[in-house]
Amino acid sequence: MKPLLLLDIDGPLNPYLALSGPVPDGYTRFRTRPESWTQSPYLPVLLNPDHGARLLGLTTHFELAWATTWKDEANDWIGPRLGLPRLPFIDWPEMHGPAPDGTYWKTQYVVAYAAGRPFAWVDDEITARDTGWVTAHHGGAALLRWVHPGTGLTRTDFEVLAGWADEHLG
Repeated sequence: MKPLLLLDIDGPLNPYLALSGPVPDGYTRFRTRPESWTQSPYLPVLLNPDHGARLLGLTTHFELAWATTWKDEANDWIGPRLGLPRLPFIDWPEMHGPAPDGTYWKTQYVVAYAAGRPFAWVDDEITARDTGWVTAHHGGAALLRWVHPGTGLTRTDFEVLAGWADEHLG
């Protein structure tokens, strides 16, 4: 069984800190309206269509899944714009709730979802505390990859993910 590649949207795929400036090279601005969005008529996102092909290229190493507050709506608003098929998603038992040992609220649920299976996780809110907690509470190999929310996933991130899979899971 392949390891999981757990994908956050806001930060890694949608470099939201870049929304206030010119659209970064390779990105396109889209208007979305997920059900949970109530702050304005639409939610702008920046997506790089090349990321879809790069993620699909990683499926030789990984099984892709969403690890985002968009949950299944990622399959409606984000995946099609990147050329991704419908992906499984983590259905968070509680969003933005309490977390153990000062970790990010998603971390405990990511570990539960992986259920001992090796995984890589890309997110803009993970820290060294999360990495330490995963090491102590997850029985398999894990890579937590922080992605800058102003740049999104880069070529280096894709290379690190593929390299980690080759090295740890051969």
